[in-house]
Amino acid sequence: MNASMTTKPRLSLGRIIQMNLGFLGLQFSFGLQQSNMGPIYSYLGADEASMPLLWLAGPMTGLLVQPVIGALSDRTVTRFGRRTPYFLIGAILCSLCLFAMPYSRTLWMAASLLWILDAANNVTMEPYRAYVSDRLDEAQRPFGFLTQSAFTGLAQTLSYLSPSLLVWWGFDMNALDPNGIPVVTRIAFIIGAVLSLSTILWSVFRVRELPLSAEEIAAMRAEPMSARTTLRDLKTAIVEMPTPMRQLAVAMLFQWYAMFCYWQYITFALARSLYGTADPMSSGFRQAVLVNGQIGGFYNFVAFLAAFAMIPLARSIGARSVHAAALAASGIAMVALPFTPHGLLLLPMIGIGIGWASMMGNTYVILADSIPPNRTGIYMGILNMFIVIPMMIESLTMPLIYRPLLAGDPRHVLVLAGLLMAAGAIATLAIRQQRPTGTPALA
Repeated sequence: MNASMTTKPRLSLGRIIQMNLGFLGLQFSFGLQQSNMGPIYSYLGADEASMPLLWLAGPMTGLLVQPVIGALSDRTVTRFGRRTPYFLIGAILCSLCLFAMPYSRTLWMAASLLWILDAANNVTMEPYRAYVSDRLDEAQRPFGFLTQSAFTGLAQTLSYLSPSLLVWWGFDMNALDPNGIPVVTRIAFIIGAVLSLSTILWSVFRVRELPLSAEEIAAMRAEPMSARTTLRDLKTAIVEMPTPMRQLAVAMLFQWYAMFCYWQYITFALARSLYGTADPMSSGFRQAVLVNGQIGGFYNFVAFLAAFAMIPLARSIGARSVHAAALAASGIAMVALPFTPHGLLLLPMIGIGIGWASMMGNTYVILADSIPPNRTGIYMGILNMFIVIPMMIESLTMPLIYRPLLAGDPRHVLVLAGLLMAAGAIATLAIRQQRPTGTPALA
């Protein structure tokens, strides 16, 4: 009997870190999007109120791509493994799009590249989550997923700070390419393109997947991948979804709506509160972009540290309780942020960093312990639906409420985000964790 069917070999700390190194490149890419796409759209002429519509690429591609890729990766049989082909294809496409993004000359070109970039990231993301669950036994999963969270924090720290670091190293903050995008932004995206591919290659070839057993391969080949089996697997998984996962969906609705609000409007809020400007071509706005990179780098560094601190906490009091407390801290920080003076901006970032670490780690711990192992890929893909659907709702509703309900002020968007984070903390406490009742075979 193969190791994948019996006891999984325990991995050392170093091996777990190496298998998650690819998350450094993957999340560097996401960090570049979070901190730079709003300003890039503004440089190319986008309006603040309609900005969320230009962010639809991420949630739309996530909704369409991740559940399907998760289902396909559960049934893929290749000599490289069942998850690895998706890592490699996604990493190559991601690197190409990151390289091209800062050369965008029109709004439609930047938006189109973001669609492809997000599709590539989504091709990689859920098989990567499933790979960690496949490779580690139950006792090591919290460490595995929270190590991913730590790399998320580290990668996004570097991506947020990269324009400021380039300025500190002598590059001119006000030097612009012909399309109006700062030179430091272009260089940061090129760095991201290199990291995205190189770190994922390191992970997949240094810590290979466990080989499938003869029984598993026979079950997959009895009914190979097809559109019919993929859609049927998705339907069956949704119908048979464990109760804790359904309850988790409610909490994630609040927290991801809030986080998308934060990413889209934080730069604009800082430009208003610190520099009194709403003009994207002003020096004050470019300074706000750099400040956002600096405080964003700090909250991601806090997330990097907090992820490791949460490992013993999740083991002792449970991932659910830790997650609820982390979301509450993030909510308080977001409400306070628009009223915080420049010299104290790092204080609310501590709360946001704690919440971000938990969102990227504890939600997956809660999920992994309640789903059948042979459906890990598809359920990780469906979990992403609980992330992208709130993002889609936010992107479609924010243009409708931005001026009439929020007075066209991005600072009010941050207050709304904080209140929704608090609602997510309350919903998290309602989750009742349970073990999977069975492990039905792939049909």
